[in-house]
Amino acid sequence: MSATEAHEHGPFIDYENIPAPKEGILVTHFITVRSVARSRAFYSEVLGGQVVLEENPCIVKLANSWVLMNPGGPPTPDKPDISVVNYEPGNTISSFMNLRVADIQACYEQWSSKGAEFLTPPIDRRAEIRCYMIEVGQATGALKGELAEKRPEDLPG
Repeated sequence: MSATEAHEHGPFIDYENIPAPKEGILVTHFITVRSVARSRAFYSEVLGGQVVLEENPCIVKLANSWVLMNPGGPPTPDKPDISVVNYEPGNTISSFMNLRVADIQACYEQWSSKGAEFLTPPIDRRAEIRCYMIEVGQATGALKGELAEKRPEDLPG
């Protein structure tokens, strides 16, 4: 059955790109989202990812990785005491994905033109140039052993 045929009978599935290694390990990144449709559109239309599975969970192949997205939910038999909670609005984060790119300025301009909203334009932090929407960074000084300066709050008390 082709992916198109499958879509006629249910959610779209790109069987050739499902993250299922034949050997070894493959890393995916799961994010809890309030709106699967909105998140799927962002990762595919703005960032250029390829939808592999439309929903339950949504899987988008993004460069050489996969982003899995689903709403939060209560405990399940395989995680009996754990709830997956939705993001709460505010100025805090507990997890984020970092996308390493070859040319951060080009990505910033391209993704901004497609509607991505960044907290700041790219900022040079010596070891990398980065900006946040989800963290986007370009390795620079770190490739030569130059690390970011330690901030006082990063040092032991």
